[in-house]
Amino acid sequence: MTEQRSISGLPAILKKLGSMTAIRDTYMVEQSLLRTLGPILGVFETSFYRVDEQNKIIRALHHSRKEIEEEGVKRIVERVEEANSGEEITSELLNLFDAVRLLRKSRSRKMAEGLLSCYPIFANHELQGYFVFTRDREVSSFEDAIIHGVLEVFTNYFDLLDTSQRDQLTGLLNRYSLESNLDRLWNLLAVRMNNVADRSGRSVNSMEKFWLGVLDVDKFKLINDTHGHVIGDEVLIMITGLFQGSFRQSDLIYRYGGEEFVVIIATKDLDDAVLAFERVRQSIEQFDFPQVGKVTISGGFSRADPTILPQEVINQADSALYAAKNAGRNRIYFYDELVEQGILKIVPTGTIDLF
Repeated sequence: MTEQRSISGLPAILKKLGSMTAIRDTYMVEQSLLRTLGPILGVFETSFYRVDEQNKIIRALHHSRKEIEEEGVKRIVERVEEANSGEEITSELLNLFDAVRLLRKSRSRKMAEGLLSCYPIFANHELQGYFVFTRDREVSSFEDAIIHGVLEVFTNYFDLLDTSQRDQLTGLLNRYSLESNLDRLWNLLAVRMNNVADRSGRSVNSMEKFWLGVLDVDKFKLINDTHGHVIGDEVLIMITGLFQGSFRQSDLIYRYGGEEFVVIIATKDLDDAVLAFERVRQSIEQFDFPQVGKVTISGGFSRADPTILPQEVINQADSALYAAKNAGRNRIYFYDELVEQGILKIVPTGTIDLF
């Protein structure tokens, strides 16, 4: 009977898959995955956990549906919540993740509230994340086939979209990806700032801080003019590797254009942010680039404040970058310190009202 109902629902499933592959935003595709599989499985809560190359959880997406009745009319209300790597994950779920990762196939565990099920999500044979849900019964063989089919469509299409948001030379996220996701990142920061005290009892001042930096390769035009664009491209590729080795896996690195990069990092305070940017500056300064020799970078960074428009934060970091260039290059400045020292003047900017 269950499988007959599932078969009768195939047109709706195919329609949802069609809708998924019409989306042009990776974040919305992840949401669509949860919106597609939840109704198929008859559950009201589904989650997607994305992992990094070390199989650590870096982000979670939770989708819930609730049936409400107003004036005798029933309707479904949906809600999507995103959480970063700081989210508390139960030991039971972490153990289930480990079992799924090691076995490379889905597994379930009995819990007080029902059966907790987890499916691994692979792309190019590499683990990308987990699809998780809880319900009162085992998955049938037909449902299992449907889940695997939907996950395969999701990973193949997600890879296509992800490629379009990657810089072809360095493999970093590109400017289009940054501009497409800035508003979502800022909304996430705003929600996190508003909810941190309620969820953990900590004050806003004790929460992890986010910083946006603009980094630029010094005298890169001279490198191209002296050694040619092929060598210039090699320098950018090596600098990308040094960035990735110096920043954390959870930090976001974008090639903003030419020899300019934008980085969004998280630290507990300003001192740690200074250390993080100084670490990457030194790693490049100390590296011996083949045929070129020594290369340096300059940069500026600012607090990623969700009450200030993201483009204004980029402008602040960019102003600090130009101050670093004017001061002799091979240094990274913090915008607020330059303002305090009178080197830069605050220009009135747009602000965002936190809800």
